[in-house]
Amino acid sequence: MRLSLHQLSVSCVALTGLLAVSAHAQSAPASSSGSQVKKLSKSSAPARKKSSAGNGLSSSVLGQFTGGTEEISVTSHSVSSTGVTNRTPGGGLMPHQTAPRSQSGITRDFIAKQAPSSNITSLVADLPGVTVSSQDPFGMTGDHLQVRGLNETQMGYLFEGAPLADPINYAPYTSTLIDSENLGSVTVSQGAPDLNAPFYNAVGGQITATALNPSHKAGGFLDLGGGSYSYNKEFIRLDTGDIGNSGVRGYVSFSHTSYDNGARGPGGLLRYHLDSKFVKEWGDGNSISAIFSYNKQSATSWRSPTKAQWDQYGVGFSYDKHFTPGNSQYYKLNQQNLNQQLVVLPMHFTLADNLHLHVSPYYVHQFGPSLGGENIPASGGYFGTQQYGDLNVGTPVNGSILTSSRDPWNQKTGGLNVSADWRLSKSNTFSFGWWYAYTTHEELSDFRPVYADGSGWSGDVIRVGGKILTGYDLNFMQQVNTLFIADTQKLLNDKLTLSAGFRVAMVSRQGTNLVPGADPYKMQGNYFEPLPQFSASYMITPKDQIYINGTTSFRAPESVEAYSQIFDPNASHATMQPQSLKPEYSISEEIGYRHQGNFYNFSMSLFNINLTNHQVTSTGYIPNTNMMVASPINIGGQTSRGVQAEFGLARWHHFSPYLSGQFLHSTFDNNFNTGSGYLPTAGKIAVQAPKFTGAIGLNYDDGRFFGNFDLRYVDTQYTTFMNDEQMPAYVTSNITLGYRMKSFSYLKHPQIQLNLTNIGDNHYRSGSSYTANAHPHVTSTGAVAAGSAPVYYVGGVFAAMVSISSGF
Repeated sequence: MRLSLHQLSVSCVALTGLLAVSAHAQSAPASSSGSQVKKLSKSSAPARKKSSAGNGLSSSVLGQFTGGTEEISVTSHSVSSTGVTNRTPGGGLMPHQTAPRSQSGITRDFIAKQAPSSNITSLVADLPGVTVSSQDPFGMTGDHLQVRGLNETQMGYLFEGAPLADPINYAPYTSTLIDSENLGSVTVSQGAPDLNAPFYNAVGGQITATALNPSHKAGGFLDLGGGSYSYNKEFIRLDTGDIGNSGVRGYVSFSHTSYDNGARGPGGLLRYHLDSKFVKEWGDGNSISAIFSYNKQSATSWRSPTKAQWDQYGVGFSYDKHFTPGNSQYYKLNQQNLNQQLVVLPMHFTLADNLHLHVSPYYVHQFGPSLGGENIPASGGYFGTQQYGDLNVGTPVNGSILTSSRDPWNQKTGGLNVSADWRLSKSNTFSFGWWYAYTTHEELSDFRPVYADGSGWSGDVIRVGGKILTGYDLNFMQQVNTLFIADTQKLLNDKLTLSAGFRVAMVSRQGTNLVPGADPYKMQGNYFEPLPQFSASYMITPKDQIYINGTTSFRAPESVEAYSQIFDPNASHATMQPQSLKPEYSISEEIGYRHQGNFYNFSMSLFNINLTNHQVTSTGYIPNTNMMVASPINIGGQTSRGVQAEFGLARWHHFSPYLSGQFLHSTFDNNFNTGSGYLPTAGKIAVQAPKFTGAIGLNYDDGRFFGNFDLRYVDTQYTTFMNDEQMPAYVTSNITLGYRMKSFSYLKHPQIQLNLTNIGDNHYRSGSSYTANAHPHVTSTGAVAAGSAPVYYVGGVFAAMVSISSGF
């Protein structure tokens, strides 16, 4: 285990400094807003209990007993204009939960004090069992995380009741969904998804995010920030307030964000983002919301080193700053573009006193392109399996032409999620529902010659025989249907809640690859999975709850590459072959206890997860290119067992501490088939499964001075199935310091906030791809399996950000 003594000492000094500043601040007079929460009228309450309609999911279905999650509105708050109420224990890290499963969350009390550039994934890194593999210090790029030995592609991501992760490769792209200034709350359900949630990949659990509700009063919010590596963000939100007597209110926001990669090499990121939400409410529990988001984002790709490259270059392993003829590693040739448009229309209707209907139509459009530099043969290369002659384009260097390899993927998804709750009696509720989704995916790669001086590339794509030269020409279509029924019974004066449900998921996929010689030319997959669930919860006292549950989930094979060949002009045959993958299936059990009192919250759970056909996602480069693809590998069975716990204290002398931790023992159940024999992987520790993870948080807020400190520890992780290469343990810590001023004129609670990330400037590897073995090993047949080195994500370096914000 390698830990930086410097990192630990700096973290301790920062924590001591925060305590000292806060102690001094307590002697200062409080602002007019004060630290005490005033009673507010219904129209201005910053936090209200949500109805079951609040998140688009019925509260009576198995796993949906969280009708009491906190809902934040952008109204006249008693503490700040950023949404901080100081009501959530643990400084916003431990909101009230009632679900009969492991479940943790964050609210505005925590979100508002983090870097304004943070995304949904980076914000949940302190929660028990959650390990986030950051790549930049601002928390914008990279949605890589692990929960109980499973990664982000095995988690269901729900935003305002709609599944908004990529429906084929399951990447969540949370930086494209919403600005953190508009994010109301995030809930992580470790191990068990909602029965009626629209997923077919959530074997590891569920992450649910909601947007702020619009204010009842007209106004707005402005946030301006700057910092290290030319970081800057400008954000503005305009609230309509209640529009006449229509019952409609809404907001529209716009932001611009950019930064340079700094210590990580040349290039940077540029992002434009638009959010809007409008709400219409009437009667008893009736509402219609309209959420729209637009994102345009371009960034220089992060270059992932092997262990040897990390040892040699450290964080400086990057694409080249200066161009030389034939240099495919030139940074301007290696870019990622994430563009997205989404529309979600959650609707909730009270049809009768005992019948509630929830309808959530949605539409998502995601598109590229991704760019990578590549040298292709000027003559004698391959278009699929067909050899071509002289291309007569570009400027050949040593028989090759430097090109920009483009992947302009284009994906559109429309869906409808419908559910109903029918209260048959005072103690019994029957729920049922249906989800349908239709996805089209087009992916035609092409090559464009780069000018001799590297200043750009020709607008004309390279053609062979009149056809675009490509490595994959994919047209993919998917349809999903799921049906569910559930029944919930309350007994013993509502102390005991029993719930059982059954969901059936049907996924149909088909597509074509039009590259010459593609075999199969047409691919398809059809999956039918029955998924039962059961839970029981007992309230020992109004503040103490015990629960057990049993859950089944499945994940259809990930990525288009699981079905189709990938070709390259440098190879006469496919460089990546499709695999015959079966759906991943999980059976999990939990037993847990939680206490939610006036002074502290505590929860603990024991869990067991058994997976069959477990698919480990290995992200790697297409041979001879800078283009990375996700390749699923079937490792067989995996068993994960452990315990997780968290503790949060309500505010005491303006302080709110928080602790979380998880112990995990996860092993492979089977030997790995290399194709030429078996490697003895049965009983080996699973990849992406650190034995121990933990977090410490401390929040201070007296209404004027505020601060936040968190420290995270992630244990050693193996990065190969044979456990012959590992990623060392690491510690990171962040700190926030801020000051709020009194409202004056049109400005409401203006404040200044300083965010310091990775304050010890720890250089570490935060995540990785995975291979069977890093070094040669003899298989069961006597054949030697050659080693393949994993590549690693590099953790974000130190950065400082200052932001000035105010309501108006």
